[in-house]
Amino acid sequence: MTMVIFDCDGVLVDSEVLFNRIVAEQLTACGYPVDTETSIARFTGMSMPSLISLVEQEWGQSLPADFADRCRTIADPVFDAELAPIPGISEVLLGHDGLRCVASSSAPRRIERSLRTTGLIDHFGMDTLFSAAMVGRGKPAPDLFLHAAQKMGVAPAACVVIEDSLLGAEAAVAAGMPALGFTGGGHIRQGQAENLRSVGVAAVFDDMTALPGLLAGFS
Repeated sequence: MTMVIFDCDGVLVDSEVLFNRIVAEQLTACGYPVDTETSIARFTGMSMPSLISLVEQEWGQSLPADFADRCRTIADPVFDAELAPIPGISEVLLGHDGLRCVASSSAPRRIERSLRTTGLIDHFGMDTLFSAAMVGRGKPAPDLFLHAAQKMGVAPAACVVIEDSLLGAEAAVAAGMPALGFTGGGHIRQGQAENLRSVGVAAVFDDMTALPGLLAGFS
């Protein structure tokens, strides 16, 4: 049976605009000016260590040692007040009776908190939540998806990945897993569907209620 691997941010929860707004504000405060739109375009799907490394390499300076903790501390009350599930995802998960897990660039604490805040946590066992913090390389490397498949006891070819970001889609393809590109999140901008197709996703959809039909093609 096919196992479905869900990304979290932008696929299960509509968090990317919220978090990138915070990242942009904090980077700007540190002296690396960036707006929310640019942050969305450049950093969506990227783990925080990868984001920090990229910024420091380009900037030629170090961000404060507590930059990641600062962003997460600011994000907690914002997410608690504003974070919402992707429309239709609860119904999809209720109707899905196969194996599934989450593989996200977010830290383990953030994944669990986001799923609890949006009422989705009961659709996943705690041992089915996988974070980029668990592997050596984040997306677009295939490590996280391969780790999730190994821990779940499923061959990569028997997995289908649901991703919204180019980095995530590239990681799935590199892992030898078919991927479906979701473009229904609040952060998706014009051209993203074409971008996802260009990296090899099997199909693109913008309404989560279409997912069961798409998955039927892989069973």
